[in-house]
Amino acid sequence: MNTTRATAVAGTFYPGSPGQLARVLDELLEDAPRPGAPGPKALIAPHAGYIYSGSIAARAYAALAAQRDTIRRVVLLGPVHRVPVRGLAAPGSGVNAFATPLGEIPLDREAIEKLRMLPQVVASDAAHAMEHSLEVQLPFLQKVLARFSLVPLAVGDATAEEVAEVLDTLWGGVETLIVVSSDLSHYLDYATARRTDEQTATRIVALDPGITHEEACGGTPINGLLLAAQRHGLSAELLDLRNSGDTAGPRDRVVGYGAFAFRETRDASR
Repeated sequence: MNTTRATAVAGTFYPGSPGQLARVLDELLEDAPRPGAPGPKALIAPHAGYIYSGSIAARAYAALAAQRDTIRRVVLLGPVHRVPVRGLAAPGSGVNAFATPLGEIPLDREAIEKLRMLPQVVASDAAHAMEHSLEVQLPFLQKVLARFSLVPLAVGDATAEEVAEVLDTLWGGVETLIVVSSDLSHYLDYATARRTDEQTATRIVALDPGITHEEACGGTPINGLLLAAQRHGLSAELLDLRNSGDTAGPRDRVVGYGAFAFRETRDASR
């Protein structure tokens, strides 16, 4: 029997009402600058509640404006927060869609089954059931893209090479977008977080695949993306770098957020 993965954090991390959610997304995206062409092949965006990191995430998603009708598949990776996983967890074979208040997103079951041939990819509905790192990205994607299918992967204990192999398998062309969901440093004071996150952002832009989990909770999928970016001739751009002390929280214990876009360089075909 086919089932849909229901929302787990609607009403907490983001508005649960379709109308309110659409208005919040419109406001966040309207305030975000739209970088010029070419459009990105991959993004890194934060996954906290929208009041904290929504404006930073919007900087990443606004970069997709010109690709609204081009992107047809999104490979979405985020770290597990609740259920331990060895490798990367895809939804089980009975799940055919992920839901948000804006509607259902069909899964690309053919692509998921292709990944299941890799030993590091497992099936786990439990890993996805309450995981917010993937879910908070979905309303943004629904707002900026016309129509797409989803390959959601909850990343646990894996190597950067294992993640990169998954990305290589589904790299595709202009129809495929890769999104890595990750916050940066956690619970440092404001000044320390600023210094730490600036150093992390510099390394991400340099495609240095040695990001630790203290520097980014999604360090594993980030490092896999950075390896794949090297192989496929992508360059990285920092779009925004702030923390919860800049948006909606106190400054004694902050969480860092960054938005990054990865684009093909001129010599990517060499």
